[in-house]
Amino acid sequence: MRMVDLIEKKRDGFELTKEEIQFLINGFTNGEIPDYQMSAFSMAVFFKGMTKEERVYLTEAMVQSGDQIDLSGIEGIKVDKHSTGGVGDTTTLVLAPLVASVGVPVAKMSGRGLGHTGGTIDKLESIKGFHVEITNDEFIDLVNKNKVAVIGQSGNLTPADKKLYALRDVTATVDSIPLIASSIMSKKIAAGADAIVLDVKTGSGAFMKSLDDAKELAKTMVDIGNGVGRKTKAIISDMSQPLGFAVGNALEVKEAIDTLNGQGPEDLHELCLTLGSHMVVSAEKAADYQQAREMLEESIQNGKALESFKTFLAAQGGDASVVDDPAKLPTASYTIAVPAKQSGYVAEISAETIGVAAMVLGAGRATKESVIDLAVGVVLHKKVGDPVQAGEALVTIHSNQENVQEAMEKIYSAYRIVDEKVEKPTLIYTEIQ
Repeated sequence: MRMVDLIEKKRDGFELTKEEIQFLINGFTNGEIPDYQMSAFSMAVFFKGMTKEERVYLTEAMVQSGDQIDLSGIEGIKVDKHSTGGVGDTTTLVLAPLVASVGVPVAKMSGRGLGHTGGTIDKLESIKGFHVEITNDEFIDLVNKNKVAVIGQSGNLTPADKKLYALRDVTATVDSIPLIASSIMSKKIAAGADAIVLDVKTGSGAFMKSLDDAKELAKTMVDIGNGVGRKTKAIISDMSQPLGFAVGNALEVKEAIDTLNGQGPEDLHELCLTLGSHMVVSAEKAADYQQAREMLEESIQNGKALESFKTFLAAQGGDASVVDDPAKLPTASYTIAVPAKQSGYVAEISAETIGVAAMVLGAGRATKESVIDLAVGVVLHKKVGDPVQAGEALVTIHSNQENVQEAMEKIYSAYRIVDEKVEKPTLIYTEIQ
């Protein structure tokens, strides 16, 4: 078998076999196939696409290129959730304890963020003492005991994907749905869950800007998951504006606490109930979506969800008293209101620009070496569809520097205010399974 023949075959639009895909992924991972040939193959996929079967073979080959987490020691059906990312996406902080509170084991492997704000681990590390450096045995024991634990990503999970992504990033082949889908799903499958619920974002703050592209990506990932024997479904949700109100690490933890208390932003609350209900059904803890939703709503109302969060934090060394006293979270030195320059209705908020404003303040990483300021970020007071008066605060900036001019300019450029009333955007578009 020669790599040049496989490049030619894909270039001409033919389907590769399982053995051929295994050959090219193994060869690329161990250095026998050079970058330039893999770049040519990626470009051929970019233009010619892949069949449903090829996508499954590619994902399986990437899973097998490194470690696979064995979660068989955890009792019950393990359900994982993956979001394709966005701004103010606090769902994992709410979902993990909420779903665990009704008896569904949540064994979460998370990473650090590179972008607007930190990843789930960075956010949780806003809580004094919390750590994810635990052994696999401790991880499994904690999930069996408390139904929830979070561990850092293994160093050797899907090395083929890491190598291939780095190459795609510099060869203009990132925007290929087969390659995006296999990249995401290989990590989820290697992480060992029995079932996967995907939150695929669409809108200006999402990777998939159009609804049609989001549907195609969701369908591809669901087909891959089901094709390798993992029960997989996807929800397509809106990211045309930030989710919730808070963008920033400690600020998002506080918002997660509010949501678990039943006092969070309406959109974050609704999305968490939707995703959580599908996780509960996938774990076979409820007969249908409606029953699962009622279970989760009751868990919020009777305080079990919040109690689950406290137990989870304490078990991993965190100061669980922050749940009752969020003032113990890192706090910025300055809070600066950004007043509206005109009256009217909010027609648009560029999620991406708000994310950049938070990053300018220090809430995110521009490079892997960047140090995050856990206290800083922005809190929105006005969302799309809301009326606003000139002089009223659109956003409050939380900063450890007095000069926030750059962030303020970004925020003003993110908002568009019009005279006529505007409808609130659809939050959840469709479900794919």
